[in-house]
Amino acid sequence: MSVDWMNALAEKLERSADTRPRWESPLALAQAIDPKVVRTPALQLIDEALVRAYNTPDSRLIISVPPQSGKSQTASRRFPLWVLTQNADTRITLASYETGVARRWGRAVRDDIMVNTDLLGLTINDGVSAQHEWELDGHIGGMFTAGIGSALTGRPSNLMIIDDPVKNHEDAISKVKQETAINWWTETAQTRLHPGTSVVLIMTRWSTGDLAGQILNMPGGDDWEILSIPAQADHDPSKGETDPLGRAPGEYLETVHGMSAEQWEKRKIATGPKAWASLYQQRPTMDEGGVFPAEWSRFNQPMWVERDNGTRIIPGLAENGYELSISADLTFRDTETSDYAVIQTWLRVGPNIYLLDMTRRRMNFNDTLDALRSMAAKYPQAAAKYVEARANGDAATVALSREMSGIIPVEPEGSKYTRMLAISPFAFAGNIILPTSSLLPNVEDLIEEARGFPGAPHDDACDAMAIATQNLLLHPLIDQDQLVAEEWQDEREWSISPF
Repeated sequence: MSVDWMNALAEKLERSADTRPRWESPLALAQAIDPKVVRTPALQLIDEALVRAYNTPDSRLIISVPPQSGKSQTASRRFPLWVLTQNADTRITLASYETGVARRWGRAVRDDIMVNTDLLGLTINDGVSAQHEWELDGHIGGMFTAGIGSALTGRPSNLMIIDDPVKNHEDAISKVKQETAINWWTETAQTRLHPGTSVVLIMTRWSTGDLAGQILNMPGGDDWEILSIPAQADHDPSKGETDPLGRAPGEYLETVHGMSAEQWEKRKIATGPKAWASLYQQRPTMDEGGVFPAEWSRFNQPMWVERDNGTRIIPGLAENGYELSISADLTFRDTETSDYAVIQTWLRVGPNIYLLDMTRRRMNFNDTLDALRSMAAKYPQAAAKYVEARANGDAATVALSREMSGIIPVEPEGSKYTRMLAISPFAFAGNIILPTSSLLPNVEDLIEEARGFPGAPHDDACDAMAIATQNLLLHPLIDQDQLVAEEWQDEREWSISPF
């Protein structure tokens, strides 16, 4: 008996033994189970990408689409079910931002099999049938579900699906959550992948630091296929750009719920520019329309008089009702990976504040105190020194209050993102005015942080700016004149206005 004949016989016997029906794609299977399943152009594109990923060994696929587009039903419910009809020995791992969410998808797929056993030709093994972990009767295939950060020890995977690894915006911009997600991917999830295993990451983009953003910036990021579908087509045909769905510029996404263009417009307005760019357009790195403007109001002439001893004086400060204050966001580690200590000096003139000076560098405790002392000595008219009263800020307040007047601990209210949103209108309205680089070279560090917020690696300069804005524009001091030292009252005779 020849080897070729034996192989052909084996293939024939395998085909005759496995008489389960096959469907061409997850959506085709979904519509066979439930004729009410809607097939939108976006879901059709996702469907094709999922089939391609399954049939391509070691494929890596990132799908980013707006919320409520049917992505999870397709990728986390219909896709694993379809895969098991193709190969009942496929061991599938599904992860989401919380264990409970992942477990619900595992239960949904399991229940679909139990309800449609005759149609699918599959049954659940009674011995391994929990919501979070189950197997097919007579096969090694099945599903195991877990939350991001959970252990996967002893759970080898032939297909891994990561659906919505981010719970909300707070988690998306949290450095702790970002680190947890990427460490889970690199140190836990990848170790469970068999050779040839495909990985599908499907999510709505939140920030440049979310799991998709981090993976794409890692070595090997170019190996991932990206399917990004914006809610509104925003391509430029004159530049040769195309829309993945073939829409005309400005055309909105067709949804499973049938949203009209008018409803989309209302959603866009209610969402706001920053959230719209990330959640709906899948472009969290977009500068325009972010939390802060791409272009800031600037000034290019000194607003102070510098004395021979290096101090800087603001002419007419008291008589014109101006306020000069120092704001500080402090950290005491001077390692190469630590956050920055930032100390800024701001001048309020009517409804506007001007950044006059900034120290931004990694410093230890003593260096940080010296930097704050130096800034206060350089601007002796700065009566109030606002210091964020968290962690290192408390230590600085205690240490310096014995020798320096006007130190005011500031307790941050709400999340960092909420605080930045509170000052965002002042930035867009031109009330926060920055110097040109010729006056303050390191102002570009602040601008770069603001441009990338909330996904930028650092935001310490933005924190210090928020402290100043909140206290000078949102909650200004009423009796600033009482805080001005008596020795500077003679400056009132200076009638020259620097503005």
